[in-house]
Amino acid sequence: MAEVFANFHLLLLGVKVTLQAAAVVVVVGSVLGVFIGLGLLYGPAWLRPLLRVYVDVLRGLPLLVQIFIIYYVPEAFDITVNQFNALTISLSLFAGAHIGEIVRGAVLGVPKGQSDAAKALGLTFWPRTWGVILPQALPTIIPPWTNTAIEMVKGTSLGYLLSVNELTFATYKVIGRVGEAMPFYLTVAVIYFVINFAISRLAALVERRVRFAT
Repeated sequence: MAEVFANFHLLLLGVKVTLQAAAVVVVVGSVLGVFIGLGLLYGPAWLRPLLRVYVDVLRGLPLLVQIFIIYYVPEAFDITVNQFNALTISLSLFAGAHIGEIVRGAVLGVPKGQSDAAKALGLTFWPRTWGVILPQALPTIIPPWTNTAIEMVKGTSLGYLLSVNELTFATYKVIGRVGEAMPFYLTVAVIYFVINFAISRLAALVERRVRFAT
Protein backbone atom coordinates (compact mmCIF):
# COMPACT_ATOMS: atom_id res chain seq x y z
CA MET A 1 0.00 0.00 0.00
CA ALA A 2 3.02 2.29 0.25
CA GLU A 3 2.87 2.86 -3.52
CA VAL A 4 -0.79 3.82 -3.24
CA PHE A 5 -0.04 6.48 -0.64
CA ALA A 6 2.93 7.74 -2.65
CA ASN A 7 0.77 8.18 -5.76
CA PHE A 8 -2.51 9.08 -4.11
CA HIS A 9 -2.27 12.69 -5.31
CA LEU A 10 -2.40 11.37 -8.89
CA LEU A 11 -5.52 9.38 -8.10
CA LEU A 12 -7.08 12.52 -6.64
CA LEU A 13 -6.59 14.27 -9.98
CA GLY A 14 -8.63 11.45 -11.52
CA VAL A 15 -11.26 11.82 -8.77
CA LYS A 16 -11.55 15.53 -9.61
CA VAL A 17 -12.24 14.81 -13.29
CA THR A 18 -14.69 12.04 -12.37
CA LEU A 19 -16.63 14.37 -10.07
CA GLN A 20 -16.63 17.15 -12.66
CA ALA A 21 -17.95 14.85 -15.36
CA ALA A 22 -20.54 13.29 -13.03
CA ALA A 23 -21.77 16.71 -11.88
CA VAL A 24 -22.25 17.91 -15.47
CA VAL A 25 -24.03 14.70 -16.44
CA VAL A 26 -26.36 14.60 -13.44
CA VAL A 27 -27.37 18.27 -13.75
CA VAL A 28 -27.80 18.31 -17.53
CA GLY A 29 -29.40 14.85 -17.58
CA SER A 30 -31.86 15.83 -14.84
CA VAL A 31 -32.94 19.05 -16.54
CA LEU A 32 -33.24 17.26 -19.87
CA GLY A 33 -35.14 14.41 -18.24
CA VAL A 34 -37.71 16.71 -16.63
CA PHE A 35 -38.55 18.34 -19.94
CA ILE A 36 -38.59 14.98 -21.75
CA GLY A 37 -40.91 13.49 -19.14
CA LEU A 38 -43.27 16.45 -19.30
CA GLY A 39 -43.05 16.50 -23.09
CA LEU A 40 -44.07 12.85 -23.27
CA LEU A 41 -47.19 13.67 -21.27
CA TYR A 42 -48.14 17.19 -22.27
CA GLY A 43 -46.17 17.96 -25.41
CA PRO A 44 -47.81 18.71 -28.76
CA ALA A 45 -48.87 15.74 -30.87
CA TRP A 46 -45.88 16.03 -33.20
CA LEU A 47 -43.35 16.15 -30.34
CA ARG A 48 -44.46 13.17 -28.27
CA PRO A 49 -43.58 10.45 -30.82
CA LEU A 50 -40.18 12.08 -31.41
CA LEU A 51 -39.44 12.05 -27.69
CA ARG A 52 -40.63 8.45 -27.46
CA VAL A 53 -38.21 7.43 -30.23
CA TYR A 54 -35.41 9.34 -28.50
CA VAL A 55 -36.06 7.65 -25.15
CA ASP A 56 -36.41 4.15 -26.62
CA VAL A 57 -33.30 4.46 -28.80
CA LEU A 58 -31.08 5.93 -26.08
CA ARG A 59 -32.23 3.36 -23.53
CA GLY A 60 -31.77 0.55 -26.01
CA LEU A 61 -28.22 1.32 -27.12
CA PRO A 62 -25.16 0.31 -25.08
CA LEU A 63 -23.64 3.35 -23.43
CA LEU A 64 -20.22 2.59 -24.91
CA VAL A 65 -21.69 2.68 -28.44
CA GLN A 66 -23.26 6.06 -27.72
CA ILE A 67 -19.94 7.45 -26.51
CA PHE A 68 -18.15 6.29 -29.65
CA ILE A 69 -20.90 7.73 -31.86
CA ILE A 70 -20.65 11.15 -30.18
CA TYR A 71 -16.86 11.09 -30.42
CA TYR A 72 -16.21 9.62 -33.86
CA VAL A 73 -19.23 10.47 -36.06
CA PRO A 74 -18.69 14.26 -36.01
CA GLU A 75 -15.19 13.68 -37.44
CA ALA A 76 -16.84 12.59 -40.70
CA PHE A 77 -18.16 16.18 -40.96
CA ASP A 78 -14.85 17.78 -39.92
CA ILE A 79 -16.19 18.54 -36.45
CA THR A 80 -13.92 17.81 -33.52
CA VAL A 81 -15.38 16.86 -30.15
CA ASN A 82 -12.83 16.57 -27.36
CA GLN A 83 -12.80 13.50 -25.18
CA PHE A 84 -14.28 15.06 -22.06
CA ASN A 85 -17.14 16.66 -23.98
CA ALA A 86 -17.87 13.43 -25.86
CA LEU A 87 -18.09 11.59 -22.54
CA THR A 88 -20.33 14.13 -20.81
CA ILE A 89 -22.62 14.70 -23.83
CA SER A 90 -23.23 10.98 -24.34
CA LEU A 91 -23.80 10.32 -20.63
CA SER A 92 -26.11 13.35 -20.34
CA LEU A 93 -28.23 12.21 -23.29
CA PHE A 94 -28.39 8.71 -21.81
CA ALA A 95 -29.31 10.01 -18.35
CA GLY A 96 -31.92 12.33 -19.84
CA ALA A 97 -33.68 9.41 -21.52
CA HIS A 98 -33.82 7.41 -18.30
CA ILE A 99 -34.83 10.33 -16.10
CA GLY A 100 -37.47 11.31 -18.64
CA GLU A 101 -39.18 7.96 -18.15
CA ILE A 102 -38.84 8.31 -14.38
CA VAL A 103 -40.49 11.74 -14.44
CA ARG A 104 -43.23 10.58 -16.79
CA GLY A 105 -44.16 7.65 -14.54
CA ALA A 106 -44.00 9.73 -11.36
CA VAL A 107 -46.20 12.51 -12.74
CA LEU A 108 -48.73 9.95 -13.95
CA GLY A 109 -48.90 8.71 -10.35
CA VAL A 110 -50.06 12.08 -9.03
CA PRO A 111 -53.87 11.99 -8.61
CA LYS A 112 -55.64 13.87 -11.39
CA GLY A 113 -57.69 15.69 -8.80
CA GLN A 114 -54.59 17.65 -7.77
CA SER A 115 -54.23 19.09 -11.25
CA ASP A 116 -57.95 19.78 -11.48
CA ALA A 117 -57.86 21.62 -8.15
CA ALA A 118 -54.93 23.74 -9.35
CA LYS A 119 -56.85 24.56 -12.53
CA ALA A 120 -59.85 25.58 -10.44
CA LEU A 121 -57.58 28.04 -8.62
CA GLY A 122 -56.69 29.61 -11.95
CA LEU A 123 -53.12 28.28 -12.22
CA THR A 124 -51.81 28.00 -15.77
CA PHE A 125 -49.74 25.04 -17.00
CA TRP A 126 -46.25 25.92 -15.76
CA PRO A 127 -47.23 27.24 -12.30
CA ARG A 128 -49.48 24.20 -11.93
CA THR A 129 -46.72 21.83 -13.00
CA TRP A 130 -43.87 23.36 -10.98
CA GLY A 131 -45.91 24.30 -7.93
CA VAL A 132 -48.35 21.41 -7.58
CA ILE A 133 -47.58 18.36 -9.74
CA LEU A 134 -43.79 18.00 -9.59
CA PRO A 135 -43.50 18.57 -5.81
CA GLN A 136 -45.95 15.70 -5.25
CA ALA A 137 -44.10 13.52 -7.77
CA LEU A 138 -40.69 14.13 -6.15
CA PRO A 139 -40.89 11.32 -3.54
CA THR A 140 -41.49 8.87 -6.38
CA ILE A 141 -38.79 10.41 -8.59
CA ILE A 142 -35.92 10.51 -6.09
CA PRO A 143 -35.18 6.76 -5.56
CA PRO A 144 -34.85 5.83 -9.27
CA TRP A 145 -33.13 9.16 -9.95
CA THR A 146 -30.57 8.19 -7.32
CA ASN A 147 -29.93 4.90 -9.09
CA THR A 148 -29.42 6.75 -12.37
CA ALA A 149 -27.03 9.25 -10.77
CA ILE A 150 -24.98 6.41 -9.30
CA GLU A 151 -24.89 4.64 -12.66
CA MET A 152 -23.65 7.84 -14.28
CA VAL A 153 -20.82 8.16 -11.75
CA LYS A 154 -19.78 4.62 -12.62
CA GLY A 155 -20.35 5.36 -16.30
CA THR A 156 -17.65 8.05 -16.23
CA SER A 157 -15.14 5.20 -16.03
CA LEU A 158 -15.84 4.58 -19.73
CA GLY A 159 -13.88 7.76 -20.33
CA TYR A 160 -10.90 5.45 -19.95
CA LEU A 161 -11.49 4.32 -23.56
CA LEU A 162 -11.21 7.92 -24.77
CA SER A 163 -8.17 8.65 -22.59
CA VAL A 164 -10.13 11.04 -20.39
CA ASN A 165 -8.08 11.42 -17.23
CA GLU A 166 -10.87 10.27 -14.90
CA LEU A 167 -10.23 7.99 -11.95
CA THR A 168 -9.97 4.70 -13.83
CA PHE A 169 -7.60 6.04 -16.50
CA ALA A 170 -5.50 7.91 -13.93
CA THR A 171 -5.17 4.64 -12.00
CA TYR A 172 -4.21 2.76 -15.17
CA LYS A 173 -1.40 5.23 -15.85
CA VAL A 174 -0.07 4.93 -12.32
CA ILE A 175 -0.18 1.12 -12.45
CA GLY A 176 1.71 1.20 -15.74
CA ARG A 177 4.49 3.08 -13.98
CA VAL A 178 4.69 1.24 -10.66
CA GLY A 179 3.58 -2.23 -11.77
CA GLU A 180 1.32 -3.07 -8.81
CA ALA A 181 -2.30 -3.45 -9.86
CA MET A 182 -4.24 -4.99 -6.97
CA PRO A 183 -3.72 -2.31 -4.26
CA PHE A 184 -4.64 0.44 -6.70
CA TYR A 185 -7.79 -1.21 -8.00
CA LEU A 186 -8.91 -1.94 -4.44
CA THR A 187 -8.36 1.72 -3.62
CA VAL A 188 -10.33 2.77 -6.68
CA ALA A 189 -13.19 0.48 -5.66
CA VAL A 190 -13.28 2.12 -2.23
CA ILE A 191 -13.28 5.61 -3.76
CA TYR A 192 -16.17 4.79 -6.09
CA PHE A 193 -18.07 3.27 -3.18
CA VAL A 194 -17.55 6.36 -1.01
CA ILE A 195 -18.76 8.70 -3.79
CA ASN A 196 -21.84 6.62 -4.55
CA PHE A 197 -22.64 5.97 -0.89
CA ALA A 198 -22.54 9.72 -0.29
CA ILE A 199 -24.97 10.28 -3.18
CA SER A 200 -27.24 7.56 -1.86
CA ARG A 201 -27.33 8.94 1.69
CA LEU A 202 -27.84 12.52 0.53
CA ALA A 203 -30.70 11.45 -1.75
CA ALA A 204 -32.28 9.46 1.09
CA LEU A 205 -32.13 12.54 3.33
CA VAL A 206 -33.75 14.70 0.65
CA GLU A 207 -36.42 12.06 0.06
CA ARG A 208 -37.33 11.96 3.76
CA ARG A 209 -37.64 15.73 3.90
CA VAL A 210 -39.71 15.84 0.73
CA ARG A 211 -42.06 13.14 1.99
CA PHE A 212 -42.44 14.98 5.29
CA ALA A 213 -43.15 18.24 3.46
CA THR A 214 -45.79 16.67 1.21
